[in-house]
Amino acid sequence: MTDEVSTRPTEGAKTPVGRRMFLGLVALGAAGVAFGAEAQKLIGNKLGSGFASLLPGGNHFRIYTITGSYPNIPTSKYSLSVSGMVDRPMTLSYDDLRALPALEMVKGFQCVTGWRVDGVSWKGVPLAHLLEMAGPQSGTVAVSFDSYDHADSESLLLAQAHLPDVMVAYEMYGKPLSREHGGPVRLVVPQMYGYKSLKWLSAIRVVNDVDVGFWEQNGYPQNGWLDGSTGPTNPDPSLS
Repeated sequence: MTDEVSTRPTEGAKTPVGRRMFLGLVALGAAGVAFGAEAQKLIGNKLGSGFASLLPGGNHFRIYTITGSYPNIPTSKYSLSVSGMVDRPMTLSYDDLRALPALEMVKGFQCVTGWRVDGVSWKGVPLAHLLEMAGPQSGTVAVSFDSYDHADSESLLLAQAHLPDVMVAYEMYGKPLSREHGGPVRLVVPQMYGYKSLKWLSAIRVVNDVDVGFWEQNGYPQNGWLDGSTGPTNPDPSLS
């Protein structure tokens, strides 16, 4: 394993996921269940593994990337910055995160394209604890998140970020979080669709306005609640 942070292309990844192609694959959700592995193999051969992974079907994860690469961040080089409108900006190493009080939980993971994995075990630090350490200032509205892939981004309202099951995770199924699953550290937002659970988390910024994330810029709702879920929503109806 190299000690350098890189974004080397993954095997079979040929092109980033564009909005038109992504929405087309969403429409193929039910068909993906029926076609199964053969459809994934065909699409993977033609367009790369990133596209094939978007087809649902089976109780297991579909691994994809919007850039055509998986960032490679050794734990020895990992750092997470917490900044913005806070009293105590900080930068945490991987070891710093593991030394903080941990939360363990088992939750389902639901992708907006239709597939779901039940009973996923996670371990990490509650996001609310990190925010408490940093001390959000008066007038803050939201929390923005950046990825080591330099493409994806997300945001939550401050109240959403304080939900007790929102986590900065470093373990999955009792093992260190793999590169493909967004390791070494990712965001996990169990009450929302998977696109809100940002992979390869590099920065947390407390802000006084909502930064529209990558998927929201491509037509997805700002408040990506699972069906039947309720919680804090943005006061601006245009972002709902």
